[in-house]
Amino acid sequence: MGRIAYKLIDKSRPPGPVQMGNYACALEPVERTNERALSSSLDCVVIVFNSRAIRILNAGRLWLSSKLSPPPPEALEQPTPSTTTTTTTPPPREPEAAAARPQEEFRQKGKVFVGNLPSWARKAEIAEFFRQFGPLEKVELVRGHDDPERNLGFCFLYYGGDDADAAAERAVEVDGVEFRGRSLTVRLDDGRKGRARAEQRARWVEDGSRREARSPWHEGRDEACLEFRRVVESRPDNWQAVVSAFERIPKPSRREFGLMIVFYAKRGDKHHARATFENMRARGIEPNAFVFTSLVHAYAVARDMRGALSCVEEMKSEGVELTIVTYSILISGFAKINDAHQSGNMERAEELVREMEEDGIDAPIDVYHSMMHGYTIIQNEKKCLVVFERLKERGFKPSIISYGCLVNLYVKIGKVTKALSISKEMESYGIKHNNKTYSMLINGFIHLHDFANAFAIFEEMVRSGLQPDRAIYNLLIEAFCKMGNMDRAICILEKMQKERMQPSNRAFRPIIEGFAVAGDMKSALDTLDLMRRSGCAPTVMTYNALIHGLVRKHQVERAVSVLDKMSIAGITPNEHTYTIIMRGYAASGDIGKAFEYFTRIKESGLKLDVYIYETLLRACCKSGRMQSALAVTREMSFQKIPRNTFIYNILIDGWARRGDVWEAEDLMKQMKEDGVSANIHTYTSYINACCKAGDMQRAEKVIEEMVDVGLKPNVKTYTTLIKGWARVSLPDRALRCFEEMKLSGLKPDEAAYHCLVTSLLSRATVMEGSTYTGILSVCREMCENDLTVDLRTAVHWSRWLHKIERTGGALTEALQRIFPPDWNSLEFLGEASSSISTGESDDYSDSDFSDNEDHGIDDS
Repeated sequence: MGRIAYKLIDKSRPPGPVQMGNYACALEPVERTNERALSSSLDCVVIVFNSRAIRILNAGRLWLSSKLSPPPPEALEQPTPSTTTTTTTPPPREPEAAAARPQEEFRQKGKVFVGNLPSWARKAEIAEFFRQFGPLEKVELVRGHDDPERNLGFCFLYYGGDDADAAAERAVEVDGVEFRGRSLTVRLDDGRKGRARAEQRARWVEDGSRREARSPWHEGRDEACLEFRRVVESRPDNWQAVVSAFERIPKPSRREFGLMIVFYAKRGDKHHARATFENMRARGIEPNAFVFTSLVHAYAVARDMRGALSCVEEMKSEGVELTIVTYSILISGFAKINDAHQSGNMERAEELVREMEEDGIDAPIDVYHSMMHGYTIIQNEKKCLVVFERLKERGFKPSIISYGCLVNLYVKIGKVTKALSISKEMESYGIKHNNKTYSMLINGFIHLHDFANAFAIFEEMVRSGLQPDRAIYNLLIEAFCKMGNMDRAICILEKMQKERMQPSNRAFRPIIEGFAVAGDMKSALDTLDLMRRSGCAPTVMTYNALIHGLVRKHQVERAVSVLDKMSIAGITPNEHTYTIIMRGYAASGDIGKAFEYFTRIKESGLKLDVYIYETLLRACCKSGRMQSALAVTREMSFQKIPRNTFIYNILIDGWARRGDVWEAEDLMKQMKEDGVSANIHTYTSYINACCKAGDMQRAEKVIEEMVDVGLKPNVKTYTTLIKGWARVSLPDRALRCFEEMKLSGLKPDEAAYHCLVTSLLSRATVMEGSTYTGILSVCREMCENDLTVDLRTAVHWSRWLHKIERTGGALTEALQRIFPPDWNSLEFLGEASSSISTGESDDYSDSDFSDNEDHGIDDS
């Protein structure tokens, strides 16, 4: 067996030999606080209770908790096994006639009656008082039927150990002692209940096969119990039928109460589950592990993990041990209530896994799946893979759920290609896709706007023989709406109705938003009417989709008019409704209206979250009112709403608009102090502030800092730098920056080309050699990529051309290739020449640079 150590729970027994199966080893006392460290250093730990091994913790097991958060090594002394000893079991006494035995022989050893207890006495304090006389196994406190918080004034104690009678006799010696203001009555068990049972057994033996006839009351109760179980199994959705069937049972037992708590637990109705639980205890029925676990499940489904943990504490105080199902429910509950910005609940789940394994319970595969699901929600790729690898090391075979968690993880973090490779690996092991894994892949490609691959996955699913379900159809409708193909989206909706699938809000919402984005309000309202006729009642989220579509088309006033339609329909706007309208006013720079709807949110008593303040800050920064933005941040601190990365990005971009690089730098320092990580948009906004201030040396240092923290500049970052070099009249540096962008593997967009050409044209009259060559090469690239500029940009560039080549030339010919097709060079050159003297060119150049100034903010 290797090195063996025994934990001594029975303190009354001295250390010595103990029999365990075919082995006899020395009993060595070990403190409970060292149990985990001992189990990590030895092969196994045997917990001994009353000279009987009741728990074995094998330290050689592959524990999940040791991989997620390894315990610190602790040095402990290794006890050595002693010589083998044998024990003999005395032969059982021959049975005698029950009627001839004296009543004392029916007395249960170690059982003590305690009376005259205070009605408010708790089981824990009674056990604490009587534990001084010996090892106390159980306290059976009899509760009142009308108030479960009060007892009937008496209880039964059950002592264990090698000499339970001696412990019981020591307890009886305190008869008459004062306890919480009451004089206790302490008596040994008189064997009354055991004698009655023996007499009943004797009558059954004497009567032979004859049985007493059951009373009509018992028959009626059994029929009511059977009917209740049939209703629970056949009609679980009919709440009234289940409750009525339960109430018709004259005297429910623990089984019926447990089934009722399970019924409420599946619905997440923690209040009725708790009421049923207390009703059971009020009738004198003590809850077991199954009933407690069902109550924990009710709180977990209701996402009230604090209440679930309080049930666990109550369970422990009652002396009921946690089962593997209890641990699984708790771990799954903590894993499901995480979000991408919070990982504290997963730390609690890890503690539960560690506690379960320390109690000698092996984690089943469902616990591994729950942990993987939790790490998927918080997008922790590293720990999710650790759990997956440990699952395989433990000998579990990965299932469709295991691979589905990995696919979902990579879809959430935007690595759809990796998710696709995981699905191929799953297929190579003979595990076939189901509708859920296909829907994950389709959803991932839709979020990337890669609709071709999304439809290819759908066709592969159809070829595999799977029929699309409601979730798949909803994703297809969303894809067609994002593509602007509303006719195909309507066709999918009609197909769902033909296949007798009731469309939900999830199907109608993208269609309504798609019509609103296209400006077709009539079709959007018709879809809303179709939704009502289909039996699907519009919700506040449906109207939010309609408002969001109008806001995206910059029709804020029409979006506000939807609020009247909501009030007519009896639907109250929520904070998200007002946030969308605030976002519309923020985009138009109307800060007054944005603050008006912010006040409405506060007056309505709605919850103020970070997204509302983010929208309000965006309105302040867009209009240049930075002092108002500072006031908003102070209110955020008062409301105890922490600033996230997007909040800092908005503030830094607001100061960047004013060219205040010092305020932007202070925000970057404060961001580090608060432990908020900066992303690529943060650094791009800070670079924009440096460029506005003309401090290109600092801008280059920021680029180096980005690389040091593992962030690579993107196209918008390089475009901002090109704009900055143009501001300080260094077109050569702008051209060099453009070449660095291409060498890094990035493909320039239209904004990058426009900024670079504008920069080169502004200095073409001074630096003719390299500038001319640069303009020609950039124009050639734009022609090869089929890029053309809009009419406004063409007019702006023509003014510079009039300065450089008044009669036309190679430069004019190269630029006109990327001008709009209907460009009339003579007409616009004439307009340009007449406007050069007014100084309009420089003003237009500045406005052109300000068009894309908010690129550093993520609109999502």
